[in-house]
Amino acid sequence: MQRPLFVMGAALLLAGPPVAAQQQGPDPQCQGQSASDACQKALDLFRYMNTQLGTLIAGGNATLGQGGTLGGLGHVSVGVRANVLQASVPNAKSVDTPGIGPALSTPYTTSSKYVALPEVDAAIGVFRGFPIGVTYIGGLDALVSAAYLPSFEQDGVNVSNSVGALRFGFGARVGVLQETVLTPGISVTYLERNLPMTTIQASASNTASFGVQGLDLRAKSWRVVASKSIIAFGLAVGFGRDYYDANANLTYNVNGVQPTAPIQASESPTRTSMFGDLSFNLIPFIKFVGEVGRVSSGSVTTYNTFDRNANDARWYGSVGAHLVF
Repeated sequence: MQRPLFVMGAALLLAGPPVAAQQQGPDPQCQGQSASDACQKALDLFRYMNTQLGTLIAGGNATLGQGGTLGGLGHVSVGVRANVLQASVPNAKSVDTPGIGPALSTPYTTSSKYVALPEVDAAIGVFRGFPIGVTYIGGLDALVSAAYLPSFEQDGVNVSNSVGALRFGFGARVGVLQETVLTPGISVTYLERNLPMTTIQASASNTASFGVQGLDLRAKSWRVVASKSIIAFGLAVGFGRDYYDANANLTYNVNGVQPTAPIQASESPTRTSMFGDLSFNLIPFIKFVGEVGRVSSGSVTTYNTFDRNANDARWYGSVGAHLVF
């Protein structure tokens, strides 16, 4: 994790992709262009990149270590987290530079790299729920997330924010059971996490460069989570589904040849996520949490081939701390 997220991300996006299934031919947008090969590679890279960045943004639990709702008005949780993903980085320099002419299906190898993204989460108690026995049902929390991505340039990759460096996401948590001494906390959450609108320019070689304009990436996730605390320690487990919506305009320049108009790219794969959290609060009101999860399934179709499929199961994790009161 020596590099910022989008230096690694742009390397993935602008160098080459793995695949889940192969197209019978190049994408219609690229057919007829004088640099169809560059067009197709840029489009395939976007499709593959969406899957990995979506997982990195979504993470696992909406609030690390939390299963049930907070307990109504006056209860708040604010925390910071870093989501970490074991990503596949294509070895772009091991193959020829994308060229002018028809699209060619190129086989790429990949290397395993770890990338990270910091986020801020907040949960606000809205309704405690209805009493039933020793617990409550039907509680409600409002959820807020924020992702920050500054503009920077490194290793030939220039990342800038077309709207702003900070972008918020929103959601809600509905309690099935409120956690008590005798009962676990169980809830259902829905949360949309958004990456700031981003433009990326990168050079693949001295004669080829690629661009991603107005990248709009949204990770929409629902979760079912159960948790239980014993003295200073807590355990939470959960599962759910992720929907990664990504839209952007792609450009390229190969030996001076450029598309007559930006290539419109859109991809929305769906993935299944399972995770477990371990927390401890040896300091009053502050909870430290570690999370490990695994994401799987989904479908991404490309023309170029890679040694690791886009829909392969991947490990991810999170570490963070929450102030709960």
